[in-house]
Amino acid sequence: MNDTQRPVPNTGSSGSRVVWIALAFVLLGAAGLVWLLLANRTAPPAEPVVTRTPRPTFTTVPQVVQPTATVSLPVAPPTAVPATVSPTATRVLPPATPVPPTATPVATAKPPVPPPKSLRMNSPEYGVQAFLWWRPEVASRDMGIAKEAGFGWIKQNLGWRDIEGTAKGIFDWSRVDWIVSECNKLGLDLLVRIDHQPQWAGGGFPTNGPPDRYSDLGDFLYTMATRYRGRIRAYEVWNEPNLAREWGGRPPNAAQYVSLLREAYQRIKQADPNAMVISAGFAPTGTYSPEATPDDRYLEQMYQAMTGNSDGYFDVLGAHAPGYIAPPEVSPDEAASSADYHSQRFFCFRRVEDLRRIMEKYGDSDKQVAILEFGWTLDPRPDSPYHWHSVDEQTQADYLVRAYLWAKAHWAPWIGLMSVIYIADPDWTEANEQYWWAISVPGYPDFRPRQAYLRLKAMPK
Repeated sequence: MNDTQRPVPNTGSSGSRVVWIALAFVLLGAAGLVWLLLANRTAPPAEPVVTRTPRPTFTTVPQVVQPTATVSLPVAPPTAVPATVSPTATRVLPPATPVPPTATPVATAKPPVPPPKSLRMNSPEYGVQAFLWWRPEVASRDMGIAKEAGFGWIKQNLGWRDIEGTAKGIFDWSRVDWIVSECNKLGLDLLVRIDHQPQWAGGGFPTNGPPDRYSDLGDFLYTMATRYRGRIRAYEVWNEPNLAREWGGRPPNAAQYVSLLREAYQRIKQADPNAMVISAGFAPTGTYSPEATPDDRYLEQMYQAMTGNSDGYFDVLGAHAPGYIAPPEVSPDEAASSADYHSQRFFCFRRVEDLRRIMEKYGDSDKQVAILEFGWTLDPRPDSPYHWHSVDEQTQADYLVRAYLWAKAHWAPWIGLMSVIYIADPDWTEANEQYWWAISVPGYPDFRPRQAYLRLKAMPK
């Protein structure tokens, strides 16, 4: 083959092929690089999830489980007392077992200070005792339940040891702040009962008893009344001091209680002159022993220790008025003359009238009485010391309404607050004595009213 016949390389076509191949590699490389960048790209951080402690909420209309029984007028109350069960002169409360709190209440902006109110109450005023301390979600519900029923007052026990328990001057006001604030928001008047001294204060701790130095209680109350000036309407100083178990295990001593009451009154008034000071409610009893002093005798001894003048000791006299088995209209004279009521004056709601007569004897007619506890028990347990004076649910409801009506018709103007026991603590069981006095059945979240609650709610006020 000569040179003219030898194939000549096509240089233009070959160069183009090389360019395209190179371009393909470049594109593939770029795509791979993009893929690698996308595959290894760090995802942006997710939005943080904020977890807040649930705050108690006020449910205007809670879900209500209606009682199985219908509301109607009561059947005739039982009049016979079982022969095998003898009554006790005093009502013994089982020791309280605190339940761990579900959450610490969250402080919110303080509501405005309520407008000041007179130390003179309407006759009567309506209140109920509730348990607002351990569980704010339950407390919020129960305050709403009380307000819906037309109660203007909430009574709450505050243990001194739960607030200033670590050492003198070391306070934890968190739960009190919340309770006071919520009551102020709802327009409820707050009555706090102060007792149960801390260990450092002595007084027979852990038994409820007066401190070794009464000034320690005075200092505590001054600090408290300063903090809640205008926000807590009334202070009850101690509980049933006519019983040894409420007086450090020592024999009741009215003169000592008067000294404690005077200290408390002076220190509260120094901080909040418009706060109402109420003396402790007494346990109705006829027992006179190192364990107890009859309530009427104890009040007489108080007036003697005050030299006949209660000014500077209390604004309002406190009283307890369980009805036992007697209808609310039964007088002390009737109770004393009837075996149906064990022939004792104090086994009736109107025992309060005996205490009122002592006030009048010493010239205290202008001061009012506050009934700090009253009710009728349903206790069906045969071995219970309260079974002998138990009533049925229908009767309990009727007696409570009739008690308010009796007071309004016959005790004005000297009767003030009347506080029913209780809106139930949700942790009570049938083994707890308080379970059977309550106007509701323990439970949460649903509120389970007994007939008593429904009748009291419907009662004109």
